Amino acid sequence: MSSPSASSKLTGNRIYSCSFCRNHNAYHDDIISKAFQGRHGRAYLFNDVCNITLGGKEDRLLMTGLHTVRDVFCASCSSLLGWKYDFAYEQSQKYKEGKFIVEKAMVLHEGGW
Repeated sequence: MSSPSASSKLTGNRIYSCSFCRNHNAYHDDIISKAFQGRHGRAYLFNDVCNITLGGKEDRLLMTGLHTVRDVFCASCSSLLGWKYDFAYEQSQKYKEGKFIVEKAMVLHEGGW
């Protein structure tokens, strides 16, 4: 989850990093789905991300219904990476609670893959 340090480096070959400052944010193995839509196109649903800060909670009407979310920012450069689902109002969307959307356009592949 949210890491207090902006400089924590992840180890391994399949890592996603901020496309602006290359701060490490997530492991490829933490992707739950690649079939999501963000504000700027395709997005990934992650089980966990790190080296982030979270914005305030707000209710947002998304394509799949009303959710309480918090924006996710890179802890190093403050770029908006996506959002975190805190609460889903519809029962069919409860699986998203505690998970993170990271927009594909906001991250890079690290580790030569």
